[in-house]
Amino acid sequence: MFREGPGGPASVMIVTAIGVGQILGWGSAFYLMAVIARPVAEETGWAYTTIISGHMVSLLIAGLVAPRVGRVIESFGGRGVLAFASLLMAAGHLLLSLSQGLLTWYAAWSLLGLAMACGLYDAAFSTLGQIYGVRARPAITNVTLFGGLASTICWPFTAFMIADFGWRQACLAFAAIHLFLMLPMHLRCVPRAPATDLARPRDDVAQDDEPATFSRLFLLLAIILAIAAAVTAIISVHLIAILQGRGLSLASAVATGALFGPAQVAARVLERMLGGRIHPIWTLVISILLTCVGLVLLGLETDPSWIVLAMILYGAGNGINSIAKGTVPLALFGPRYYARIMGRLALPQLIIQALAPVLVAFLMDRAGSDAALHVLAALTLANCAGVIMLVRITKTQRAPP
Repeated sequence: MFREGPGGPASVMIVTAIGVGQILGWGSAFYLMAVIARPVAEETGWAYTTIISGHMVSLLIAGLVAPRVGRVIESFGGRGVLAFASLLMAAGHLLLSLSQGLLTWYAAWSLLGLAMACGLYDAAFSTLGQIYGVRARPAITNVTLFGGLASTICWPFTAFMIADFGWRQACLAFAAIHLFLMLPMHLRCVPRAPATDLARPRDDVAQDDEPATFSRLFLLLAIILAIAAAVTAIISVHLIAILQGRGLSLASAVATGALFGPAQVAARVLERMLGGRIHPIWTLVISILLTCVGLVLLGLETDPSWIVLAMILYGAGNGINSIAKGTVPLALFGPRYYARIMGRLALPQLIIQALAPVLVAFLMDRAGSDAALHVLAALTLANCAGVIMLVRITKTQRAPP
């Protein structure tokens, strides 16, 4: 039924189902805390930092289980894993809505962490890699176009629900959406098993019995992606404070920060149009360079027009980084162990996403928002050196699967 190329009708169903799942998964889990933290604090009286730490717990759990999720997808395909993610999302949001104490609160976020490991980009890309093999790049890019709309769609919906019904009812609404919309979509539209004719590797892709996951190439890529994840996490939590530290008012900081989303989606559309003409590793190089230029510019300039340009450049770089993190491992290591490798790459990324914003928050408390910019600039400059090394290695070393 699904044994056709990435552009056929069945593929549209697959990409749409997984893509809608990314909108709801990112929007109702990863981005949820930004909207509900204050209302929860006002109702319960819990400390704001205590509430926020639930998100950190979820990411730590997601990172720890991600390698196991990759192995399950490698062995059985992604349909069951994505469907299980929908059930976990529904259970997590139901438990959030019932939370009367911190034990229940952290248990709910633990479930959402498991759900994110099973349902967000790493699992989605692994599923597409199992279905399409080396031809998965267009499908991966299309799924990121859906994912780029997560905050645009889910933040206003969540804010509306909280304003009219309360944060508990907003969580109940998400539980119902995951249970009655996403679970059937995953079960109906994602194939039960990989389409083996498409997942079969090309002759020019090296295939060994085991992935060389501790090779120099793998470790370097893991470091690059982990640093990029740290930068994204720091910006997502502290962007408004950083922009205010550059002299912008709160309203101007919010408006400027809002440019991030459109720049991200626009860059992904451009990559979708041109991506087939360049190797995925150059997509990664471009994303790191754009991110670096944007953040260095943000640290050097206080003029609002330059800050706007900096946010556009950063947003564009971050947008195509999401594509690169799915397509570069596939190109370098081949499709055979792709799901396993994606799970192992996700482990350091998710853990550093959990820890980096907290560490930077302590630094900002003591040294101000400019200290965060110094950290971000140092991280992105280190990543520029990393991608240069990666390009040199790939020119001289034939990657194992």
